[in-house]
Amino acid sequence: MLSAASGPDELAAMVARRVSGLPLEHVLGWAEFSGLRIAVEPGVFVPRRRTEFLVAEALAQAPDASVVVDLCCGSGAVGAALAAVLTGVELHAADIDPVAVECARRNVAAYDGHAHQGDLFDALPSGLRGRVGILAANVPYVPTGEVGLLPAEAREHEPLVALDGGGDGLDVLRRVAARASEWLAPGGCLLVETSERQARSAVTAFESGGLITRLAVSEELYANVVIGVRG
Repeated sequence: MLSAASGPDELAAMVARRVSGLPLEHVLGWAEFSGLRIAVEPGVFVPRRRTEFLVAEALAQAPDASVVVDLCCGSGAVGAALAAVLTGVELHAADIDPVAVECARRNVAAYDGHAHQGDLFDALPSGLRGRVGILAANVPYVPTGEVGLLPAEAREHEPLVALDGGGDGLDVLRRVAARASEWLAPGGCLLVETSERQARSAVTAFESGGLITRLAVSEELYANVVIGVRG
């Protein structure tokens, strides 16, 4: 905040906002993610550092991907991080939340990316069907009954739609896994972050969607990423 504030008055206002419980990233207006400065604003999900593992796994799985979709994109951090590494990629980001879509539009603009509003695949241009090399879907996966146990910064300042994954936390994941093969190119991959407790059920959902599936785990980042490939 010291480096971001233009003077004492602005610094005092920023400190007051932080003390009130606003996430630091919302106070600053940006979050660091995969070496990038991602614009965020109040009401938008803050990208988590553990999700950098999903980005790394996507790049390892599909280093030559030419079409990337960041589904449930929030700020568009995942899509921007992928596009920053991949050469000449066609980037699309989508979210059901209009506030998130406007934020994502700012973050993907540097990569000539497109941001779309709508419910999962319904938001995407039909021309992407069967062409997607990397489908990154950072879906909500907190069980409904556990949302109230989240830190106040999340439950009070981030949209519920970005947190609540339904009864067992996997409602949205199952919907994505069921239709991913329609949108993936041959050899294209779907990547979704989940919890250790949910990983086995998430793998089953991917396999039910016809994907060749594996689980990647980072103990350092406490991250679990399910990866499914269209055969």
